[in-house]
Amino acid sequence: MISTAINHGIVVDTHEKKCRKLHVGLDGSKIAVLSETPLQGEKVIDASGFYVAPGFIDVHGHIDGSLYPAELSACQGVTVTVGGNCGLSPADLDAFFCTQEERGFPIHQAMLIGHGTPLRQAVGITDPYQKADKRQIAQMVAMAEEALRQGACGISFGLDYVPGCDIEEVIALARLAAKYHRICPVHTRLLTEGDLYSLFEIIKVAEQTGAHMLISHFVYQYCEGLIERALRMVDRARDRGLPIHIDSGMYTNWATFFDTATFEYQNIQANHWKWDQMVVATGQYKGQVMNEELFFHMKKYAPHESVICFEGNEQEVYECLVKDYAMPSSDTCGYEKGEGHPQIAGSFPRYLRKMVREKKLLSLEEAVYKATLLPATLFGFEEKGCIEPGMDGDLTVFSLEEICDKADYPHRGEPDAKPLGIPYVFVDGKCVVEKGEYQNTRSGKTIRKQEK
Repeated sequence: MISTAINHGIVVDTHEKKCRKLHVGLDGSKIAVLSETPLQGEKVIDASGFYVAPGFIDVHGHIDGSLYPAELSACQGVTVTVGGNCGLSPADLDAFFCTQEERGFPIHQAMLIGHGTPLRQAVGITDPYQKADKRQIAQMVAMAEEALRQGACGISFGLDYVPGCDIEEVIALARLAAKYHRICPVHTRLLTEGDLYSLFEIIKVAEQTGAHMLISHFVYQYCEGLIERALRMVDRARDRGLPIHIDSGMYTNWATFFDTATFEYQNIQANHWKWDQMVVATGQYKGQVMNEELFFHMKKYAPHESVICFEGNEQEVYECLVKDYAMPSSDTCGYEKGEGHPQIAGSFPRYLRKMVREKKLLSLEEAVYKATLLPATLFGFEEKGCIEPGMDGDLTVFSLEEICDKADYPHRGEPDAKPLGIPYVFVDGKCVVEKGEYQNTRSGKTIRKQEK
């Protein structure tokens, strides 16, 4: 007898982009059978009226071993998170993988090696405005190669956080990623709000190295009237055959840590941000709207907190995510309970609610494909992203009519409020979310990429 039977659901076929009424059987960690007749199992779930999709793959997160944001991701239907983004990752990925494998985790974790931290720091660059010399670049390439051999799924860049980084650093590391057939997610550098050179330089890197570039949280980078022109640049680059994709969240209001170059006083002035555009997301000042006095006080006494910047307009989100080369992402981070940005709990439910049910900008099948098989193919997660016998038992069961994000910004509500309409989530064949509640499971595995 199979371990779990999910009967009477509407299965989303991500290869054909069709839906069929089928019964799904899980046995151990794998999908065992698809049947046109109901199945018997040790556990039987009646999925009548629900869609059964492959587990969602979040290509841009910062969970990096933190349990609480992983639990929130599971409740969103996410079964795989890609960490180490924005040039920020653990220094020793082999040790990280081993630790996670020993303790287990709520969802699967793939990891990138970060250019900013640890690589630049490891070669002695602590000043974000300093560029690396040739010797330091060679050292970074050697360390990155070791991380790729240990299973890193790519090399990430957070150029906004290291404004002194020279393009030669990026090209050298991207060339290495291309050699190993790994991806390069990039948080582009933004000198000012009207800057598109940052996008041009990533297109140049793709052109010179052949590396597959993934431009991170695109709407955060190019909102405030830049989206249309930025997307045209990507369209033209792809028309020339350059391997470029983008990911984007469901919000234009972004968050990052206060002690980064992004929130330095001169950068705020250069971008003409107003104090009341910023809200503190964590710590004792959580929910407070920024002012000049609070800014300088926090720079001295609370520099490590996270701050949300409010800008852009919602339509820009939709312009990004309708593109066939775009994937949804969360940019989730390791916040404590009650803290953070609503993206940590609401991104994927909001994606389906807005893009499919309300705006009807994507069909259900296309939306699910962009959250599952597209990222699985891009990252080379060969046993994920579709529902077929022999594939990994990662499934998300949801109601399109009921799915709804409930999270809000910390000055207005609960940023970690769980969504509605996702009653069941399976990771590695185990039920990790039941009736919308996380079940304190640890069935998630590390995903180590192997050399080809």
